[in-house]
Amino acid sequence: MLNEINQDAKTRMNKSVEALRQDLTKVRTGRASTALVDGLKVNYYGSDMPLTQVASVAVTDARSLTITPWEKPMVAAVEKAIINSDLGLTPNTAGTVIRINLPALTEERRRELSKVVHATGEDAKVAIRNIRRDANHQIKELLKEKEITEDDVRRAEDDIQKLTDSAIKDVDEVVKAKEQELMAV
Repeated sequence: MLNEINQDAKTRMNKSVEALRQDLTKVRTGRASTALVDGLKVNYYGSDMPLTQVASVAVTDARSLTITPWEKPMVAAVEKAIINSDLGLTPNTAGTVIRINLPALTEERRRELSKVVHATGEDAKVAIRNIRRDANHQIKELLKEKEITEDDVRRAEDDIQKLTDSAIKDVDEVVKAKEQELMAV
C-alpha cells in the first residue's frame, strides 16, 4: 500500500514538472517557436478551434513565423485571433500567408517575463507540495486504520519528502534554464 502511495506521488510530481515545461514553452524568449501560437483559438464557422487545426504554423527563421490557413476565407479570422491575443504581435498578410515578425525583447520586457517564469515555477512548487500533503494524509489514514506502524509512517514520510525535494529541484532547474534563455541576447 505504501509503495502505491509513493508511486502515485512520484507520478503526479513528474506530471507537475512536465506541465511546467509545457507552460514555459509559451513564454516568448526572443526566438520564434510554434509553441508561441499553440494556445490561440480561431473562430472557425461559429466555433472556436485551435489555430493548429485550421492552419499550418512554421518557423521560417529565428525571428519569424509563417501561418498558412487551410482555407482562404480563414486568413482574416486567423489574423483577427492573433491581433486579439495577448501576445502583442502584429501579423503581416500576403495573399494566403500570414507572417509574424518577432521583435527583439527589450531589457524591461525580459525582466517582466522573468517574473512570469518565476511565478509559474512557484505555482508548480505549490502543486508539488499539495501532492506531498495528500500522500502524507493517505499515510496517516493507514496508521489510523492500524494497517501500518509508526515506524512505517516515518519511513514513508521521509520517502515522500525525498521525492518532493527532488521534484522541487527539477522545477528550480527548469526555471533557471528558462531564465538564462530569456536573458541571453
